[in-house]
Amino acid sequence: MSIYQLTIEELEQFFVNKGDKKFRAIQLYEWLYQKKITSFDEIKNIKKEMLTELKKNYSLRTINIIDKEEGKDVVKYLFSLEDDEKIEAVVMKHDYGISLCVSSQVGCNMSCTFCESGRRKKVRNLLAHEMVEQILLAEDDLEKRISHVVVMGIGEPFDNYEEVTKFIKIINHPKSLAIGSRHITISTCGIIPKIKEFMNYGYQVNLAISLHAPTDELRSQLMPINKRYPLKDLIEVVEEYIKKTNRRVTFEYILLKDVNDKEIDALALAQLLKGINGYVNLIPYNETSYLHYKRSTPLQIVRFYDILKKNKINVTIRREFGGNISAACGQLRSRKEKL
Repeated sequence: MSIYQLTIEELEQFFVNKGDKKFRAIQLYEWLYQKKITSFDEIKNIKKEMLTELKKNYSLRTINIIDKEEGKDVVKYLFSLEDDEKIEAVVMKHDYGISLCVSSQVGCNMSCTFCESGRRKKVRNLLAHEMVEQILLAEDDLEKRISHVVVMGIGEPFDNYEEVTKFIKIINHPKSLAIGSRHITISTCGIIPKIKEFMNYGYQVNLAISLHAPTDELRSQLMPINKRYPLKDLIEVVEEYIKKTNRRVTFEYILLKDVNDKEIDALALAQLLKGINGYVNLIPYNETSYLHYKRSTPLQIVRFYDILKKNKINVTIRREFGGNISAACGQLRSRKEKL
């Protein structure tokens, strides 16, 4: 098992079970996440017998960078896992810090028709350590600290709820990567039972809803999950989440040419979200050779934005990253594996 799979409480229990002190867990976290050791032998303040036990029970890094593409303020990584499966993560450099978009699964079963990750079905869930290691490897490569994390890469995070929430707990700890709760965002296509569970999670993590359509008819065409959890029910649980957590919600909306970017769509979206404490993040589509959808024109994107603004909806247009690289989720993996 990877040592990066363990929360601080699990490490404390390990040391206590071995007849040592709980505070050793904090010392070990510092070596792992702040000093970034590559061998247990580098640890200087834990006795040799205990280091032997750690070596016997746990491994360190288990994933590797096998490909990398760079563009202006963006770096996309392709990682190989222990079982030779592939996942991706994307670094985005902002004026407020560096964010990393991490994957939570190998493939995805949500089958969103515009998504390269959904084109290829889920192979398995990632373990918490495989998400943690995406951050560690990116930091090593950049020689800079990742300050923000978004779980929006390959996979549906709430389809891997236990490991994703464990991952958050690990990276949030002050002796670990110390990434603040409000600098972590989880994106879901709308799995209602998990949104309800998440509202009681206790960490002030940001929630983003992948919306992408303002009506059930269109959303069900684009996102099969809508047939199980239709918009009325989704909006109700979002309002319940906001009331419970007092946290604003982001609604992600990828603009697809002549599909969901018309004036009537903008007006319907404004009506759907009227009075909700949230904002819409309009996303220009990253085209992929494997799917037929096209990016909305710049004029249509601005028109859509203006309609939402005029209808008093908080809205932004996402800054574009990776226009000259394999930017769409799953695209670099598909290209590498030629699938």
